[in-house]
Amino acid sequence: MYVNRIDGVLVQSGDRLFYGSNRLVNSRTPVVGGSAVQTRANAVRRRIQAIVVRHAPQVMVKVTGGGRGMGAIAAHLRYISKSGRLPFEDDRGVVRDGPEALRDLVDQWRCGGARIPERSERREAFNIMLSMPAGTKPEIVRNAAREFAAAELGNHRFVMVLHTHQANPHVHLAVRVEGRDGRRLNPRKQDLRRWREVFAEKLRGWGIEAEASSQVTRGSRHHNERLWQRKAREQGRATESSSTETKLTPSRRHAAQAWCEIAKALASSDEMADRELGRAVVDNARWLPGVRYKPPEKQPQRELPGLERTMPQKTRPEPGWER
Repeated sequence: MYVNRIDGVLVQSGDRLFYGSNRLVNSRTPVVGGSAVQTRANAVRRRIQAIVVRHAPQVMVKVTGGGRGMGAIAAHLRYISKSGRLPFEDDRGVVRDGPEALRDLVDQWRCGGARIPERSERREAFNIMLSMPAGTKPEIVRNAAREFAAAELGNHRFVMVLHTHQANPHVHLAVRVEGRDGRRLNPRKQDLRRWREVFAEKLRGWGIEAEASSQVTRGSRHHNERLWQRKAREQGRATESSSTETKLTPSRRHAAQAWCEIAKALASSDEMADRELGRAVVDNARWLPGVRYKPPEKQPQRELPGLERTMPQKTRPEPGWER
């Protein structure tokens, strides 16, 4: 029952941290054992290890723009394929290259389905980029991108091109907005989160360690410094009020609370592996915005009558947290 309670905390807090609104989470911590809870708890353990122990690389999925009309779409297809010098692959798995094949592709997009005018008031295509850090095998990035596109964009016509001229291998995806069933693609923030999760999952299927956790989950303090702030800092005129410290938003507060609950649950486990993972969580979470860490107080040694030396108490102090 005790292990089941720990698994329940990991499932509830892990869902809040790693899946957000992409998964329905019950508000009550599950306490009933079962293979389903244990399987999900073990999945959360693996994600915690990847983030706080191994520091697995984070995937990038970004919508870089889109074409309003066939003129803009054709220009983007020429750009990502280097005017046909790079091989491009369509949604049917057909790989081609060369200027003539590129012109044929443009004609297919123009007339396939509803005709796309040369200029349009609405977006007719989305440009998506999927990327991994330097050192990742480019062919695996391409394979994972192909599987991602088939899973998430299978209802749409798309073209993908692998770029390896930069340090980080990445794939450009041009996706036609209108699907085969007439429905139009309109990705939202929640869709982008799911796309990152799916791309990371496809990479892991090819043996590449990849994560898709948010900056809030990782406690990242990355921010975009405004031009006037950078100039003020360079000229020594920056003040404390103009600094760009990370604000404690509700999402960061909830993330800090979830990490604290996970650390306490793991620290109370009878499993050595759980306790070691809990210590790694403490070392990571103590620097998160919204967490104030108090080192555990040393337990005073108690002298027993009739003994010349004190015996240390076998206690496992629990780290102190303040939220």
